[in-house]
Amino acid sequence: MTSQEAPARRDVAVVAFAQTDHRRSAEESSEVEMLMPVLHEVLARTGLRTADIGFVCSGSSDYLAGRAFSFTLALDGVGAWPPVSESHVEMDGAWALYEAWTKLLTGDADTALVYSYGKCSPGSVRDVLTRQLDPYYVAPLWPDAIALAALQAQALIDAGHTDEPALAAIGARSRADAAANPHAQLKGPVPQGDHVVRPLRTGDCPPVGDGAAAVILAAGERARELCARPAWIRGIDHRIEAHGLGVRDLTDSPSARLAAREAGAFERPVDTAELHAPFTSQEVVLRKALGLDDSVCVNPSGGALAANPVMAAGLIRIGEAAARIHRGASDRALAHATSGPCLQQNLVAVLEGDPR
Repeated sequence: MTSQEAPARRDVAVVAFAQTDHRRSAEESSEVEMLMPVLHEVLARTGLRTADIGFVCSGSSDYLAGRAFSFTLALDGVGAWPPVSESHVEMDGAWALYEAWTKLLTGDADTALVYSYGKCSPGSVRDVLTRQLDPYYVAPLWPDAIALAALQAQALIDAGHTDEPALAAIGARSRADAAANPHAQLKGPVPQGDHVVRPLRTGDCPPVGDGAAAVILAAGERARELCARPAWIRGIDHRIEAHGLGVRDLTDSPSARLAAREAGAFERPVDTAELHAPFTSQEVVLRKALGLDDSVCVNPSGGALAANPVMAAGLIRIGEAAARIHRGASDRALAHATSGPCLQQNLVAVLEGDPR
């Protein structure tokens, strides 16, 4: 018996990206009403109809909506007819994109629609996020998301990796870059403000806001038919840290480093990095873990410090990186998404455009 070569892996690309204008509150709109214009826009960018999409995958959180199976209502934005092959992850939309990517690799579909959304304005997102914590030892203490990020920031300062002025500079740079982003919630000069939880000040923390995003993936030649310069996903991987904060070194992110290595990020330099770093201190951790020096353009969109719709901010990082490749502003980009306290879970994708 002669051995046979394994079939070549399909090339999959991001061919379109759309997002809302992120706002402090979209209370006048339901999740469906907030999402529908984004879905219409991303389909219009490719000329596709819902009937042309082979797979649909979404990311959201029932905890934010305050009701079980809330994602089923969002499907009204996709449309009830024709029937679609659909899946959902209780996670940031970046993980929904990962599922859609694997679906296209199998050959079961040639195109996929991925979307995610989050309305943080109805309640206290700081308190909602405590539901991610260990339910026996940590969650009963009610440390909110900013308090935990402050622990990480203080650990970085104690280790000599940063200081408060350096963190302020990250916030100022991010919001200055966001001035060119029409969708950003915060842009331009934003006061660093008072301490929220020491050492983090208002300017070190993400804004609370509502928003949604969507991307379309396509495989092989179909991608080139739909987009003049597809953003090819050359690698994507996600890893997770231990759940217990006390057993982790909060000044480092081994899971982000491992995900980047498995995605091929270290094989050749990247020119752009869209990092899902909701706090200025987390950019310090990620730059170190991902080996990003000053030659890399980090968060040219302003990042999560400019707009942070929970459950959509990670997908937006992938979409922003892909959009730069589409318009020729980048050739090889890294996109990162995170979930959980203090960068507990990390996903890294490497995107490339065709040679010019």
